[in-house]
Amino acid sequence: MVAPLIELQSVSKCFRAQRTRQETWAIRDVSLNIGEGEFLCLLGPSGCGKSTILDMLAGFEGPTEGRILIAGEPVGRPGPDRGVVFQDASLFPWLSVIDNVTFAPRLSGVAPSTYRAQALELIEKMGLGGFENHAPYELSGGMRQRVAIARAWISNPRILLMDEPFGALDAQTRLEMQETLLAARGQAVSTVLFVTHDIEEALFLADRVAVMSRRPGRITLDIPIPFPRPRCYEALIADPAFSRLKQDIVRILRQEIVARRETDRA
Repeated sequence: MVAPLIELQSVSKCFRAQRTRQETWAIRDVSLNIGEGEFLCLLGPSGCGKSTILDMLAGFEGPTEGRILIAGEPVGRPGPDRGVVFQDASLFPWLSVIDNVTFAPRLSGVAPSTYRAQALELIEKMGLGGFENHAPYELSGGMRQRVAIARAWISNPRILLMDEPFGALDAQTRLEMQETLLAARGQAVSTVLFVTHDIEEALFLADRVAVMSRRPGRITLDIPIPFPRPRCYEALIADPAFSRLKQDIVRILRQEIVARRETDRA
């Protein structure tokens, strides 16, 4: 049996307020495995700890309890094996598109001959051909997110961590970005952990969907997605199996929201 690439073993995370020292448990006892080359969407209500899990995998935070392993090794700090894309593209406004994309290899002292051709190929793959020398302020929101994805991919990371990267985009641009991500990943496969609160997005993109409970977050449902690839969005949403799966997840999330309201009122 092949060992998973990513392992969360009974992971809990507690944050302590600086002034009051009050403790807040973001997640409790989360166990989750992700295989090499798998695309997993983490889905759940706002504040359930999805981003906390991503931050710990990225090495920005450490677990309070439990262990997080990548290829059998504990995660201690950020590393080039993990690319991270946030909801805000967070581009350097004073750099051009190509200089943003190549920031990491340039910072590491890699020779331009090593990365420039790959950067131009990524820019083209992301639908940004001809915009290499544009500044971020000259791009639309969707175009800036394409740059952010290319920047995360330039170092050929083994794992791509994406924290609601399309959440601020309009519906049409969001769909275009989803399709771009799937097409680009098909040519350069990485293991992907994708955080979202959008059920249709999760079902369209993922190989598996892990649904989290309200805070402190736990994994309440882990579902393999049965739809073959490549996927066509229009055909997928017309599939009765898609509607049934979406309804099942909506019901679970609604139960979590109702339970949280009752807890808040108590």
